[in-house]
Amino acid sequence: MKIVLSCCVALVFSVFVLLGLGSEPVQAGTTFVTIGTGGLTGVYYPTGGAIARIVNKKRKAYGIRCTVESTGGSVFNVNAVMTGDLDFGIVQSDRQYQAMTGVAEWANKGPQKDLRAVFSIHPESVTLVAAVDSGIDTFADLKGKRVNIGNPGSGQRQNAIDAFWANGMDYKKDLMAEGVKAAEAPGLLQDGRIDAFFYTVGHPSGAIKEATAGKRKVRFIAIPNVDKLTAQFPYYAGAAVPIRSYPGAVNKADVSTFGVKATLVTSSKVPEAVVYAIAKEVFENLESFKKLHPAFAALNKQDMLEGLSVPIHKGALKYYKEAGLK
Repeated sequence: MKIVLSCCVALVFSVFVLLGLGSEPVQAGTTFVTIGTGGLTGVYYPTGGAIARIVNKKRKAYGIRCTVESTGGSVFNVNAVMTGDLDFGIVQSDRQYQAMTGVAEWANKGPQKDLRAVFSIHPESVTLVAAVDSGIDTFADLKGKRVNIGNPGSGQRQNAIDAFWANGMDYKKDLMAEGVKAAEAPGLLQDGRIDAFFYTVGHPSGAIKEATAGKRKVRFIAIPNVDKLTAQFPYYAGAAVPIRSYPGAVNKADVSTFGVKATLVTSSKVPEAVVYAIAKEVFENLESFKKLHPAFAALNKQDMLEGLSVPIHKGALKYYKEAGLK
């Protein structure tokens, strides 16, 4: 029992160190803010931790203490921010758009008009992986092949359907579409049960590493007509699959595609000073922030203001105007 208790204490202490909280006593008048993220093994959780760590370095100056919470992801985060259970949340840009316009999961609730953007973070690329022995060298080669587009209701399934639309293909007629969860696809590909799969994910990804590290050689397939997609859907943006993360793939250069972005959102009801502080500290310490996770490596300030389909919070906008970014 003592060993278990000691391990729990050590784990709690390590989380505090990650967030930059240390062992300092809480100051009177401290404002506590919480960032909703995602699962512990995903990219959203360390992203929230990276933001908190940067902000907490200036906790004496701002009187803000930032913590993170593992959650069910984008939809949960939007809803929790709207109810005030979370102050900030990390949300896919397409979910951000759907919440603001009152569609998909928000069709019955209506537009979430108090939702506000702070900034974009890492891209989540629509990643198309194909077995070399399947004869798939281009997107058009998917015709007649067995391709996993994702389980019904998943983000990558709709992303894949949109990619087929942009390229004049019908997934119901032109290929043998499978609908299993994305996490199962690498194993199916290596076992020879599918020829290719889609996965909308931030890079580097453990699942994609699994797919590229097996005996069956694979390649990433470029997705054409991205301009058509971004013109039709405001939450999409051009993206690329970074080959340096996957030495097991046969590709020699990064592969062009499209994707959504992980974005930090909040509510219009969150105080201006709090949002201003978070935007300022992340942007003014961007080089340090980028070192906190491989997915942040290519971030730049201008890109972090793209992919935002809801109004920018007035606190963040104040900083961006001061910095000459808006």
